Amino acid sequence: MDLKIRTKSSVIGSVIFKSVLKSCVIGLMIHKFYNKSSVIQSELLKGPLYYALSITSACIFYWKTSPIAIAVVCNLCAGDGMADIVGRRLGTKKLPYNRNKTIAGSIGMAISGFLASVAYMFYFASFGYIESSGWGMILRFFIISVASALVESLPISTDIDDNLTVSLTSALVGTLLF
Repeated sequence: MDLKIRTKSSVIGSVIFKSVLKSCVIGLMIHKFYNKSSVIQSELLKGPLYYALSITSACIFYWKTSPIAIAVVCNLCAGDGMADIVGRRLGTKKLPYNRNKTIAGSIGMAISGFLASVAYMFYFASFGYIESSGWGMILRFFIISVASALVESLPISTDIDDNLTVSLTSALVGTLLF
């Protein structure tokens, strides 16, 4: 059974890796044709590349058998995605230590990453991929989501792409807790 899961993970990882390569080629082609002053260079290739690599790594190393993959993918996709939406729509107060981020965006990130993680935990537990889905695991997902939101709110996330910091934080805290 373990070999079967690892084989499926490898196939999924290779499909995602091919998508990453395709994204890089398309990004490089766009980079060549756009005026460099009108395009934010870091967002053109680095952000989507880190995003795809983070999800690929979570799938290869932890897919279906570890709640760490759930934490990484949910905090990156749901959490970081909602941080931008909530921060732009509801964020009036900036964080005192990072004027580029809002309190609402950070709270939105923690809540959506946590809720998505819990929802996927129950989903994977219903198929028997995850052994326990009790309050202890829910608390650990909450801690991971809050830690990811805190790291994403730091000024370093402006210098280092937040797709990388969110996924690394989720994976490291998840490894410590699970």
